[in-house]
Amino acid sequence: MDTQALNRIYVPLRLCYGLVPIIAGADKFTNLLTDWSKYLPEFMTKVVRVSPHTFMMGVGIIEIIAGLVVLTALPRLGAYVVALWLVLIAGAVTLAGFYDIAVRDLAMALGAYTLGSVAALRGEPIIPRKSRTAGAMLVCGRG
Repeated sequence: MDTQALNRIYVPLRLCYGLVPIIAGADKFTNLLTDWSKYLPEFMTKVVRVSPHTFMMGVGIIEIIAGLVVLTALPRLGAYVVALWLVLIAGAVTLAGFYDIAVRDLAMALGAYTLGSVAALRGEPIIPRKSRTAGAMLVCGRG
């Protein structure tokens, strides 16, 4: 497998699906890009019983964490989490009547899934395994 060719796909996807969730998540606290609560179906805050802004700040925290996971040690797992999250958001905004946003988020979810697939082709595990040496050291009381 041509590693350089995979990197030309992998690097921009990883940056996109790492940075965009972090930026969108951080903006849930400031609403500089948009008023995010307008995309929230009304029933959701009745189920959770918090204000729309508080709900969206919770969403923002999840998005920031997901973006950091993509950019740090678990990019393959993070990519699949971001893909699933975008599908869930697409469902929520559909219920709120924002079909254009739902289509966009489904397309973005496909891109995030593609990042996970490219990471798999690069041989990246979903969750890194512990090395045998580290496990043996712990068993022997040396860790």
